[in-house]
Amino acid sequence: MNNQHLEVLAFGAHADDVEIGMAGTIVKLTSEGNRVGICDLTDADLSSNGNVELRKLEAANAAEFLNVSMRTSLAFPDRGLYLKEEYIREIARVIRTYKPRIVFAPYFEDRHPDHGNCASLVEEAVFSAGIRKYETEGNEPAHRVEKVYFYMINGFHKPDFTIDISQFIDKKLQALRAYKSQFEQSEVSYNTPLVNGYIETVEARERMFGKLVGVTYAEGFKTKIPILLNRDLIGE
Repeated sequence: MNNQHLEVLAFGAHADDVEIGMAGTIVKLTSEGNRVGICDLTDADLSSNGNVELRKLEAANAAEFLNVSMRTSLAFPDRGLYLKEEYIREIARVIRTYKPRIVFAPYFEDRHPDHGNCASLVEEAVFSAGIRKYETEGNEPAHRVEKVYFYMINGFHKPDFTIDISQFIDKKLQALRAYKSQFEQSEVSYNTPLVNGYIETVEARERMFGKLVGVTYAEGFKTKIPILLNRDLIGE
């Protein structure tokens, strides 16, 4: 097997998107020996706080907490994630390179337009990556992703399924706190929605999702296709 192959590849519009939505799930997967990667579509150069170099350093530090196999940025323009063929083709190339079984992207309904547009781009790229005659740089063969799921960033939507992250909530919070430029107030930072207890809000959301399913903490996900249970419905 190509040592680049991943079980899971999570896409985000900006560094910290994936951590907000599914850091606990990623740590759970990597602790079980699964290879997981993260692909940020932009360098978030228009972010009100921090700068590109600092955001990259923070993203690398967060990736250490998550124990991911790879993290990359495609450096698309921040606030410029429109449905362009060149972007779809580049995302499809990444999918063909790493051949994940499962792909995650932000849920479409979110207050930040880049998050919903990221979802649309990834969904298009997943489809295109599976077409044999669709050309991408590097001439990687077509690859069909088995499942596409969507994580929540700013939303409190009713999840289609949840993942128990009770054992991994501390790692999730550590990964989020790696982004000091985004989540901590400083003398030079602007007062954005992220610096006013945002991490605590995310923690409260995961506690709420956990309560819904009888665990301490859970992350919620959306899917366009019903989940098939491959075990006895009333079994353990």
